[in-house]
Amino acid sequence: MPVLFKVYAVDVEVKDDENVTCLYAKWMMNLSITYESAINEYKSVAFMFPESVRYDGSTCGNETYGPILAMEFGNGHLWSIQFTKTEATYQGSISFTYNTNDTELFPDAIRKGPVTTSASFPEQPVQLYTIFRCHNMEPVESDNVTHDLWNVTLQAFLEDGSLSNQWTVCENDIVVTAVTPAPTTRPVTENPTTSTVPTTPLPPLPTLLPVEVPATGNYSLMNGSTACLLANLGLQLNISQQVPLIINFNPKTTVASGSCGSTTSVLTLKDGSCTVDFLFAVKDTSSDRFSLKEVNITVVQPKNGTLSAANRSLDYWETTLGNSYMCRKEETLVVTSGYRMNVFDLKIQPFDVQDNEYATAEDCSPDVDNYFVPIVVGAALAGLVFLVFMAYFVGRTTRRNASYEQF
Repeated sequence: MPVLFKVYAVDVEVKDDENVTCLYAKWMMNLSITYESAINEYKSVAFMFPESVRYDGSTCGNETYGPILAMEFGNGHLWSIQFTKTEATYQGSISFTYNTNDTELFPDAIRKGPVTTSASFPEQPVQLYTIFRCHNMEPVESDNVTHDLWNVTLQAFLEDGSLSNQWTVCENDIVVTAVTPAPTTRPVTENPTTSTVPTTPLPPLPTLLPVEVPATGNYSLMNGSTACLLANLGLQLNISQQVPLIINFNPKTTVASGSCGSTTSVLTLKDGSCTVDFLFAVKDTSSDRFSLKEVNITVVQPKNGTLSAANRSLDYWETTLGNSYMCRKEETLVVTSGYRMNVFDLKIQPFDVQDNEYATAEDCSPDVDNYFVPIVVGAALAGLVFLVFMAYFVGRTTRRNASYEQF
């Protein structure tokens, strides 16, 4: 039975019965699944591995098959990668079985039951006895599933259970530097001839337009006639996964929905084909603090397909229960390496709203104006001390001069 040591996210060693490591895997990963809903509409769900993952089925293999890392989670979902090798290389094959009976992830799926997809990873075979490394995001697509992997450190078939000191780097991490060829000297002839080569002027560089700041919208969730969640913010998505995108949410066309609870509250903002889910959670049962715990981003594009990202282990906007959180300056929230949110003029209260009004606000940084009066008073006092000192100095000098004249 293999022995596994888990540190965080996917950070695993698979060992054999003699406690020798045969597989080391460390990476971050998002999963995005597109499914058909009961109303004949295609929807996408994006998520990361939860904290509770079972590793049953992981093994170092034998003479017939290579190492396998298997991770089972949720309601019947199984993600695994099995490695094979040749005399010079090794490569993994991903198998992902997701269960659309899981109503939390697929509440309205028309097709019920397990669905299995497969894909190769890494995309190209890796040199044997080297570590595969890929810091930049490496999308792996298989049918209607996209695996976004980044910060990857991986080696299968370790020599003597030790990681190699040699690396194989993915193409996304390779920086190509243009090399200018050295000028060549042609021999001079007795009767040289000259020719004029027509030149085409280079096109002018494009003018970079400033990114427009999104308008601020006021949103609320109601429990009957009473507000249970209040939010005021300008929202901008900054996506660099495929084609760089800057998307501003328009408050006039944005629809707010979600749910309120005593320990978790969800605010969903949808503007056309763009949807962002904010999940707020009390930090623990004995705590009086809450924070933004989870964010899900989905952007449906007719040409480029669906872009999506999720992070369930965030810790932004921590505030005391019963208070609101406020930040007048621009904040950048990193969801994943290719997905960021820029938030402007934020004020939000997801719990304990009273009388449809915000409670006392905890500011991300004190307003500069709050310091203006103390600074002015301090400067005035410093000036007064300086004047007193100068008056004393001038008076003393005058008295000395008078005494000299009398003498």
